Amino acid sequence: MRPQLHKLPLISETSFLYNNWNCAYFDKPWHFHEEYELVTIDKSSGTKFIGDKVGEFHEGELMLIGPRVPHFFKNNAEYYRKNGKREACSTFIHFTEDFLGRNFFEIPEMKLVHRLLDNSRLALEIRGNVRGYIIDKLHNMSSESAPHRLVSLLDILIKLSESDEVVPLLSSDFNVGRHREASNIKDRSRIKTIFEYIRSNFNREIYVEEIAGLVHMSNAAFSRYFRHHTRKRFSDYVTEIRISHACKLLMTDDLSISQISFDSGFENLSNFYKHFRKIAGMNPKEYRKRFLGAGTTPFAMA
Repeated sequence: MRPQLHKLPLISETSFLYNNWNCAYFDKPWHFHEEYELVTIDKSSGTKFIGDKVGEFHEGELMLIGPRVPHFFKNNAEYYRKNGKREACSTFIHFTEDFLGRNFFEIPEMKLVHRLLDNSRLALEIRGNVRGYIIDKLHNMSSESAPHRLVSLLDILIKLSESDEVVPLLSSDFNVGRHREASNIKDRSRIKTIFEYIRSNFNREIYVEEIAGLVHMSNAAFSRYFRHHTRKRFSDYVTEIRISHACKLLMTDDLSISQISFDSGFENLSNFYKHFRKIAGMNPKEYRKRFLGAGTTPFAMA
């Protein structure tokens, strides 16, 4: 089953949605939408489910979540108590890829912003000094007129696109931004071949020489080429794909941990636990417990 599709309300007077959310607890279910979402947590804490990742969230977090990335923020237990004094608040923006007109982000001046939006399909966490700058801009937008809000949003996107303090949360997909930067048709075809092969064979051992031979490269040349386009070692990328697949299987209660480990391409359970804990930040049992215990609906990523 899939997460719910949320259709956001259209407002004819503006090209994007800006809002502040104040409530006892966040009540949106496991969902996705077609728009980009820039969101900061002003108050509250709990567990966040984004794509195949689970982790804690706290006040002051800032994220850019791409279209169709499922997500769900569940507050801690004390937020649901009757007559409780807790409050959950967030400030967020929703916008489409063409909210500034078709192909606006294709122009040369928007090259970095275009890459940022592509990368947001891995869900981006904004950290460091740039986080404070963006949060202040978001809060100041509440008192701005519609034209000034538009300028502020464009400034935010440019600022994020130039920052090295923006970190992807997900590891389950290839970075589309770098995919599009392939220098020519032959290069794009080669990249596509590599990633399709990995996705078709990640549940078994994949040797560098076999995939290097597939694209007619030496082992050393392939390793350099792969790292240039993904900023990751080949073995690390394959491991991330395997853990991502395991996360999807853990979102149901049908298979044992050992079966999931085997189906995800790991030869032994201890190796699976080691890599899962390193990438997901918890062991597989805890991951399953957090997801299934949150009242969400298991899904299969498109």
